[in-house]
Amino acid sequence: MKKIVLSAALAGTALGLAACSDNTASDADTMQEGEVAETDAAGDVDAAAATGVLDANEASAEDLAGVEGVTPELAKAIVAGRPYESATAFNAALLESVGETEAATLRERIFVPINLNTATREDIELIPGMTDKMVHEFEEYRPYEDMAEFDREIGKYVDAEEVARFRNYVTL
Repeated sequence: MKKIVLSAALAGTALGLAACSDNTASDADTMQEGEVAETDAAGDVDAAAATGVLDANEASAEDLAGVEGVTPELAKAIVAGRPYESATAFNAALLESVGETEAATLRERIFVPINLNTATREDIELIPGMTDKMVHEFEEYRPYEDMAEFDREIGKYVDAEEVARFRNYVTL
């Protein structure tokens, strides 16, 4: 009896997986040529959006202009101001074109990654959502040997999702 139940469960699982696989293939088959072209044309901006934060020193003017709140003129100004030596320097450049509130919103999507071991307190404070306690924790565990150490130490204070979000703004 146990063998029959186990066999039925395995067969059901196999059928479910096969159905999912066939469904995915049929969805791809039903795409129109125009849809594929649109995806390819917007691919760079979509890929950047999926990963979170654009590096102000590396993103193209086109990618920057794809960020909500960034005009083509602001995107060109960001590119023209490169290289930014720090998050503080990038923020100063933003503040020449927009107010503090808008700059704070833009820093959520465009940032100059800070080096965990050398960044100033001011640079760390510019990370969106940073609190005084977290600034202290970032500084307390210096020097970081690798990003795994950062994950482990900062993970004592925030959940894994927040650690992953912070990683968008930092480097070693």
